[in-house]
Amino acid sequence: MSDPVSTSDIAAMSFEDALAELEQIVRRLEAGQVKLDEAIQCYERGAQLKSHCEQKLNEAQQRVDRIVIGPDGSVGAEPIKLGQ
Repeated sequence: MSDPVSTSDIAAMSFEDALAELEQIVRRLEAGQVKLDEAIQCYERGAQLKSHCEQKLNEAQQRVDRIVIGPDGSVGAEPIKLGQ
C-alpha cells in the first residue's frame, strides 16, 4: 500500500480506483490482517478515500442535474440554481 497519509495521489485518482482501494482497505481491516499502527494508518487513508469518492459523486451529480430535456425532446444543459 502507498503512503497512508499522502493525499496528493488520492486527488489524482478516478472514482473507480479510489473505491477499489477503499474496498481493499475495508477487507483487510475486517479480516484483522493488520497490526494496530497499520490499522490506524489504513483507517486514515480510508477516510481520505471516502471523502474523495464523495466529492467525485457530488461533481457527477451536479453534471447530471444540469442535463435537461426540452418539451420537444431535445437534450440540453441548464445552469444549476444555487440555494436549492
